[in-house]
Parts: sequence; C-alpha cells; structure tokens
Amino acid sequence: MRWARTRKSWRAATRAAADTVLIVFARAPRPGRVKTRLVSALGAAGAAILHAQLLARAVATARAARCGAVELHCAPHSGHPLFRVLARRHGICLRTQASGDLGARMHGALQGALRRADAAVLIGSDCPALRPSDIRAAFAALRAGADVVLAPAEDGGYPLIGLRRASPELFDGISWGGREVLAETWVRVERLGWSLRELRTLWDVDRPADLARLRSRRLLLAARRFSRR
Repeated sequence: MRWARTRKSWRAATRAAADTVLIVFARAPRPGRVKTRLVSALGAAGAAILHAQLLARAVATARAARCGAVELHCAPHSGHPLFRVLARRHGICLRTQASGDLGARMHGALQGALRRADAAVLIGSDCPALRPSDIRAAFAALRAGADVVLAPAEDGGYPLIGLRRASPELFDGISWGGREVLAETWVRVERLGWSLRELRTLWDVDRPADLARLRSRRLLLAARRFSRR
C-alpha cells in the first residue's frame, strides 16, 4: 500500500512538472554590455561579474522552486561559458532568445513554452530577492485560473510574469526600463479581458543605490570566472 501511494504521488508530480515551464531570461555577462547603469560604481568588468553572480542565483532559485522544467533563455546565444556551466550544474535546457526588443523576446519565449505546457513563468536575472516560494505561488495562481501573474518591482517593472495564454499585446510598444511598465501591463491585461493575480512586491539591482541593500542582505552566490568574453 505504501509503495502504491508513493508511486501515485510520483506520477502526479511528473504530470504537474510536464504541464509547466519555468524560464530564466538572461544576457551573457560581457563587460560593457550588461548592468551598464552600474559601470560608474563597479567598472565594466565588475558590473559583468555582478551580472554573472545574479544569474547564478536566479538559476539556483528556479531549480529550488521544483516547479517542473527549467529553461535558460540566452542572449545573444547560448555559447557563453557561464550558460554551459549552469546548464551542466543544474541539468537545465538552454535556448537562444528570439530577435527584437525585450518585449518581443519575452513574448517569443512564453509563447513557445505555452506550446509545450499549460502554464509558463518567466523570471529575470537581476532580482536576488525572488524566492522559490514566489515562483511556486505564481504557478499556484495560474493553476487556480489566473491568466496572468505578475510580481511587481519597486521601480515600476516586474521581475516575474506568468501566463496561461500568450498575446503580443502584453508586450508591444512598452518602454522597457521605465517606471510605467507594470502599470501599462495592467492596462493591456484589462484590454484583453484577462484575469490577473499580483504577488508580493520585490526589488531588483539596476542602479548604484541598490548595491548597499544587496551587500547587506548577502544574497549572492560566490563569484566565479564567468565574466570573460
């Protein structure tokens, strides 16, 4: 009887995992190409190292959530050594991001995931405050019927979006990086007539002022030699 219960639980977990995709969205940590707002405080190489640390934490958080398949969507391609190491370490799939602006690339990733699963969640790599429990809450909200799940950021954006259906209208024409990203996304969701669930507000690391809080929380994994070109 115990074996039967265990096998039943394993099958249920397997079915749930097959129904979800968790996407980590990231750029290669190339000096001068990432975290450019932090170059004044850290230098180009230092900003790239920080980006690599944040990405390593994001992938570890995604795996710790245990919500099904994890995919690392890479830009400009999946060939950077950091991406390869993270894929081997965590047993995750690498994919190359689509072309276009951030909105087009996010839509492409989520639309593709929803062809393979019933629900998809996409997280960025610059929110060390994101916890596995936040990701689990996002998938739970989608399973409960929400069409869209967002985790707001203090700066007006969002480090997590979850969908049960995809539309380019959620992403087209948004001024990414501005303070109205979340508010504009709310407008798009209402226009589509979709339901939306909002999670707790988080903070990300984009500007020099964010570095003190990052250091005080000790949220980063140890740095490795991943910032080379």
